[in-house]
Amino acid sequence: MSFTKKVLSTKNAPSAIGPYSQGIVAAGSLVFVSGQIPIEPATGSIISGDIEAQARQSLTNIKAILTEAGATLENVVKTTVFLANMNDFAAMNSVYTEFFPHNCPARSAVQVARLPKDVKVEIEAIAVI
Repeated sequence: MSFTKKVLSTKNAPSAIGPYSQGIVAAGSLVFVSGQIPIEPATGSIISGDIEAQARQSLTNIKAILTEAGATLENVVKTTVFLANMNDFAAMNSVYTEFFPHNCPARSAVQVARLPKDVKVEIEAIAVI
């Protein structure tokens, strides 16, 4: 069995802040996007503000990595949303709907004790191209 693995890297999304890749294309058709926190790629700064602003930046970062893989948000089949506070679920959902207005991917959403850089949200995605 032959296996291919391509590392994704784009300046349009934040650089990895640890020993991981922004994303991986596996077997030519599966795209795994690492969890994206609300870092503005050009400045490397965390987007301050409410959960809506942070969710929007996290999803924008996912979109940029998918573009590097030759995919779009339409290709996403599964996301996982990590929230610092589950009380932010409805507000995050309103932004999520902007990015996935129809044919939404499968999704899990969980509250976690803490996220990198003390952000309010982290989102990861799996897509098929």
